[in-house]
Amino acid sequence: MLTPYWPALGGGMLLGVSTLMLLLLNGRVAGISGIVGRLIAGHQLAANAAFVVGLLIGPLLYAAAYGRLPAIAIAASWPVIIAAGLLVGVGTRMGSGCTSGHGILGLARLSKRSIAATATFLAAGVLTATLMGALS
Repeated sequence: MLTPYWPALGGGMLLGVSTLMLLLLNGRVAGISGIVGRLIAGHQLAANAAFVVGLLIGPLLYAAAYGRLPAIAIAASWPVIIAAGLLVGVGTRMGSGCTSGHGILGLARLSKRSIAATATFLAAGVLTATLMGALS
C-alpha cells in the first residue's frame, strides 16, 4: 500500500526534473501563465501546446499508475470559480509570472523578485484560508 506522501513526492520530483529540462534544453521558464499566454498569442505553438497537453493528460497518467483518478472536491460555485480564475490571471500579469514560474524555478535560481512574489502568494493564501475559516 502506498503511503499518502509518495504520489506528492513523485509529482514534485517530476515537476523539478521537467522544469530543469525545459530550462536547460529550451532556455524557457516553466511558468504556466507565460506558456498559455504564448500559446494563445500563437507563439511557439508546438512547444507550448505540448506543455499544455502534458498538463491535461496528467490525471490520466495518475489513473494508469494508481488505478484511480485523483480525488478532487470543489465546494465553490461556478461564479466563484470563474471570478477566482480571472483574479489569478490578472495577478499573474501584475506579478510578471505565476506560482509555478516564481515558486519552482525562480526560487531555485534565488531570484529576489520570485522570492518576494512567492512570499506574497503564500501570505495571501494563509490570510484567505484564515478568513474563510473564520467566516464558515
